[in-house]
Amino acid sequence: MVRVQIEGGVLPEYASEGAAGADLRAREALAIPPGGRAAVPTGLRLALPPGYVGLVWPRSGLAVRHGIDTLAGVIDSDYRGEVRVVLVNHGQEPFQIAPGDRVAQLLIQRVERAAFGEASALDVTERGQGGFGSTGR
Repeated sequence: MVRVQIEGGVLPEYASEGAAGADLRAREALAIPPGGRAAVPTGLRLALPPGYVGLVWPRSGLAVRHGIDTLAGVIDSDYRGEVRVVLVNHGQEPFQIAPGDRVAQLLIQRVERAAFGEASALDVTERGQGGFGSTGR
């Protein structure tokens, strides 16, 4: 169970039975000017179980209808500060946010920590160093 401390916010909710992400809502009103960005407070502090992470993902409707992009967010299990959602306005008009507006989705996922070790050489693969669209044949 994820323990949530609410300070003027709304408990995250899943919009449907099959929803992977729970909606995060704005705690207060604010406006994001065209080309601007804002860290939108949610009024929530989380206590995630060890071995889990909270991932902040966009709501597709904000991007399609308003040109609003949600920047990625990682909430570590030992973070206890307020969850804030960074939004960027790529639209032509100021974007108004009202208290309670849904601004992002929160996905809770299990995390596996990897061990890192230095290597003098890496295995040769068919892909090699190809990146940024190199596999889109």
